[in-house]
Amino acid sequence: MDRIKVLIADDESRMRKLVRDFLAKEGIDVLEAGDGQEALDIFFEDKDIALVILDVMMPKLDGWQALKEIREYSKVPVIMLTAKSEEKDELQGFELGADEYISKPFSPKILVARVEAILRRSNALGEGRRLEMGGIVVDETAHSVTIDGAPVELSFKEFELLTYFMENAGIALSREKILNNVWNYDYFGDARTIDTHVKKLRAKMGGKGDLIKTIWGMGYKFEA
Repeated sequence: MDRIKVLIADDESRMRKLVRDFLAKEGIDVLEAGDGQEALDIFFEDKDIALVILDVMMPKLDGWQALKEIREYSKVPVIMLTAKSEEKDELQGFELGADEYISKPFSPKILVARVEAILRRSNALGEGRRLEMGGIVVDETAHSVTIDGAPVELSFKEFELLTYFMENAGIALSREKILNNVWNYDYFGDARTIDTHVKKLRAKMGGKGDLIKTIWGMGYKFEA
């Protein structure tokens, strides 16, 4: 299998080197960009990038703008690197299509674990399953969803969310548990992150969206 490519965009060369060195140890090729515009140039030039890591504060084009541009053309998983003072902006980032956040300063080992988890879930590592329930088929290998035989276009995070719900069918899931499993890190924002994604997912599922039940004051439950 070809080596996996990850793009890191950060105006601090020290940060890029840190990420590159740790990911290289895991057999991942790392492409580097010093600003948002360079990140876009590299991304659209190289069609094999499996994951993008964007710093929020960058010259020429910030991380939000770069993310917005990428999302117009691609569902590639994107991790945002944020400073503590930017946490209030995270909901905006999820609206734009960010998949995860890691706050600076962070442990490189944590970043590597997050990258590997996302690559595994997006099937870049070649692992996958097939889930079938209530007329919904989730194929992790093809990274596709069909409902009653019709294909449904989901974002990477919506795909993960639906997969997690189906894996835990019949089980009441708190928002905290969903965040820690689907976003795969301890997110200290508010419940709107989950609610926003569930609302979008339900809308795309049409009538099957009713299978995701709201448990008031707690979270959600998938019942087929």
